[in-house]
Amino acid sequence: MSTGLVLSLAGLALVDGTSIGTLFIPVWLLLAPGRVRAGRVLAYLAAITVFYFCVGLLVVLGAGSAADAAGAALDGRAALWVQLAIGIALFAWSFRFDPERAKGTGGVSRWRDRATAESTSTAWLMGLALLAGLVEVATMLPYLGAIGMITTSELGTPWVAALLAGYCLLMVLPATVLLTARVTARSRIEPLLQRMNTWITEKAGGATGWIIAIAGFLVARDAAARLWFPHLMGQGWSG
Repeated sequence: MSTGLVLSLAGLALVDGTSIGTLFIPVWLLLAPGRVRAGRVLAYLAAITVFYFCVGLLVVLGAGSAADAAGAALDGRAALWVQLAIGIALFAWSFRFDPERAKGTGGVSRWRDRATAESTSTAWLMGLALLAGLVEVATMLPYLGAIGMITTSELGTPWVAALLAGYCLLMVLPATVLLTARVTARSRIEPLLQRMNTWITEKAGGATGWIIAIAGFLVARDAAARLWFPHLMGQGWSG
């Protein structure tokens, strides 16, 4: 396992940490009136973390089985060329997203009000986490890019599971940091949370292009480095 792979995965995880499920909804929960109920927020974050981990593990193992079945039809170098093409395509696709066209609140306010209501149960919030994860499955491009990197790295199952677990934990780190700040320094963190909430409500859609562009760059960079600079990618530790 190379240092370059770990750093690329960490970058993608932090990008994934700005999605609807991993940041936007937690911000709503942190802005609920009164004393923050940390247990509810942690339960929500735990649910979406486990969901992402299970999906990633299923995809990686399934991709590995498919690769084994294909045999020599797709060798390691060919897979890297496919990964490079996907990364470039994602980066190019990001330019099609118009921030002005993405504006609009839609049903955001209704979901926010339900999530922050005092009567909302922890079980409902965990269900919301699973729903957010399901909605994002088809569009969680950073995570899919990370899964592609892990799949082509030819690591053993224990390392794959460890990388996915680390990725998912790092993915909820921004929300966890905000939760800690909300509990320990409410008066200082609330203005930031309010600004984030305003941005989420009005302009979050415009961030999609940036997320896709960053994901595409990291995926393409990893493939290019392993294609043309394998000696650099080999620096690190083996697994």
